[in-house]
Amino acid sequence: MRRIMRNALLLTGFVIVALLALGAIPSYLGSGEAYYLEVTPTDTDGEVVNVTGISGQQYPYLTEALTASDGRSAGYQRALDGAKQWFAHSPFDERDGLARRNPAAVSDDGDSIRINYEGDRYSVTIVSDPADGESR
Repeated sequence: MRRIMRNALLLTGFVIVALLALGAIPSYLGSGEAYYLEVTPTDTDGEVVNVTGISGQQYPYLTEALTASDGRSAGYQRALDGAKQWFAHSPFDERDGLARRNPAAVSDDGDSIRINYEGDRYSVTIVSDPADGESR
């Protein structure tokens, strides 16, 4: 193999490994407050987002919160001065995704979203706990 071809293959391999690392490593980093997606039963009227058939791949924090006994997902910690959000999925992404599905389901204060899951109505909010060190 010629030297230039070997160097081109090594450079290509390095670029591929670097891109994979940029996609995987930030999701394991975290510092500061832990943020959770929390679902609480509600009886408020208004529009809802039907999430009965959602995918756990697309909404992992929401599906975890809906099945958890305390109604909370695993913690998410921001890292790298907010740069982690560019590479890792977060509860903030899920809240924004639910708001895009039905903007009328967002509460008047903008902090919670009303959803319908298997016939029950819930309010979805993001809460933080500075004392918890669990991260995702």
